[in-house]
Amino acid sequence: MSNASLTSSAESHVYTQLIEQLPILREATTSRVVLNNDLLRFVLFSFDAGQQLTEHASPRAVVVQLLSGKMEFAVAGEVSALSPGDLVYLAPGERHALTAIEACHLALTMIDVATVAAARAEGGTA
Repeated sequence: MSNASLTSSAESHVYTQLIEQLPILREATTSRVVLNNDLLRFVLFSFDAGQQLTEHASPRAVVVQLLSGKMEFAVAGEVSALSPGDLVYLAPGERHALTAIEACHLALTMIDVATVAAARAEGGTA
């Protein structure tokens, strides 16, 4: 896994062994940008139990999937308990926060909705 700078959205890529390359560190939250291009950004996170991300928002649409462990995920003040495989969709600007109940890995994909919409308007395939 590399810290991806800008990856062409016109080229396909395969990334393997991502979780093995981002171990859970004691009392820490770590992240690695795996893919970053004009349409989306994919980030893998690891959280030790008890780690938190305080309330924040993104101007992009966000898809979050818990890969391992357990987590509490708050969207607009409503808390949900997540287990491996659970998915959260956040509209652009939606405020959210999380707490790792157990050590866990999380996949986050941010989609640039404006870029996708512009590509569609121009007759592109995005």
